[in-house]
Amino acid sequence: MTKKTYGAEEARTLLPELLEKAHQGAASLITKRGKPYAALVPVEQAQRAQQSLKELAGTGRGLWGRNPARTIRKLRSEWP
Repeated sequence: MTKKTYGAEEARTLLPELLEKAHQGAASLITKRGKPYAALVPVEQAQRAQQSLKELAGTGRGLWGRNPARTIRKLRSEWP
C-alpha cells in the first residue's frame, strides 16, 4: 500500500484519481499549509479502524474505582 502526500489544492484537482487509488488500496494524506489535514483511505481500512475502536468500549470500567470523580479529584490535588 503506497501513501502519498498532496496539498489541499492539488488533492482537489486530483480527487477522481485519488478516489480510484483509494479504491485500489492506496492511502493519500492531504495537507493544508504543509500540515496533515485529512487522509483518504480505502473503505476497508477505515472500517477496520472503526471496529478496533468499538472493541475498546467499556474496557476501562472499574479502572478509577467506585467513584471515578473522587479518584480524579484526589489525583489532581496531588499536582503542584
